[in-house]
This record gives sequence, C-alpha cells and structure tokens, in this order.
Amino acid sequence: MEVAAVSISPTHTFSKSNQACIQLLSGLGVAGDAHLGKTVKHRSRVAQDPAQPNLRQVHLIHAELFEELKDAGFTVSAGQMGENITTRGINLLGLPAGTRLYLGDMALVEVTGLRNPCAQLDRFQPGLMAALLDRDEDGNLIRKAGIMGIVLADGEVKPGDPIRVELPPEPHKPLDRV
Repeated sequence: MEVAAVSISPTHTFSKSNQACIQLLSGLGVAGDAHLGKTVKHRSRVAQDPAQPNLRQVHLIHAELFEELKDAGFTVSAGQMGENITTRGINLLGLPAGTRLYLGDMALVEVTGLRNPCAQLDRFQPGLMAALLDRDEDGNLIRKAGIMGIVLADGEVKPGDPIRVELPPEPHKPLDRV
C-alpha cells in the first residue's frame, strides 16, 4: 500500500498538477490547493452553506481505477480527476467511515466519505461520469470516483510513501457521499 502520485491546483480547475510532494495541514487540507480550509470550498457546497465544515479537504483515488477505465476506453492518469492523492494497493471504496490513513512519516487523514461524481467528468471525457457509477446486485448505486478525507496531522506526502490503514472500532459505517 503506497502513494502513487500527489497533485494540487491553486484554483478550482477540474484537473490537478502532479507534484514531487505535497504538504498536508491539520484541520485544513493540502497546502496550495483550492480546497484548503476549515469550511467547505467546493463551489456547489459553498452555494448551499459556506459555513459548513470542510469534509472534503483531501481527495483520494486508487490507481487501479485508471486501469478499469482504460479497459472501458478512457485515458485517465493521476490528478486528472481532481484528486490530491493517488493510492496503489488499497480498496479505498471498501473502507468504512472514520478509517485513518497514515501517509508517509507523519501525515494522517481520516476518511469522511465518497466523492460524488459530477457532470464535470463528462466535460473532461464524454461518458466518464457513467463509467464511474455502477449498481451492486441489490441495485444500490456504487460511486467509484474516490473518497474524501480530513487532515488530522500535518505531514509531507510524496509518491512512494507507504500508507498504513487503521480501521475504526466496530460496528463499521459504510461510506456515503460527502
């Protein structure tokens, strides 16, 4: 389990630029990223209530998703869907809410929920939004566009850093969109 890539964007662009390292700031998010802050920065959520807490400080996507998308005819690489941290070897979507991810030597992120795919995905590549949604055997919607988290401890994160997963106490609560 490791960090495959790290990315930021100082403005509200869809894609983020890959970096050699990023700095996570406790209670705020990723230094230099447009979503940094204690209160919500995602534009649609700011329009609803700008004072709500920012549960979307860090966006993580598993690199294995890019292979799945490639098999479906899409070309997507790290940072292009707006994620800050691309992971390898972790089933991010299967983690329960409250899971703690220890990244590198010091950084700590707590998983808050799922990223809800939005129409911007189709502007990036037509049909991508539908490719990031699925249904399980019971007909429940599956969102595959990554997970969101909040920063609990400062730290530098770079590609190749190990990731350690600490599950919360049971009973586990499945991820929902945030």
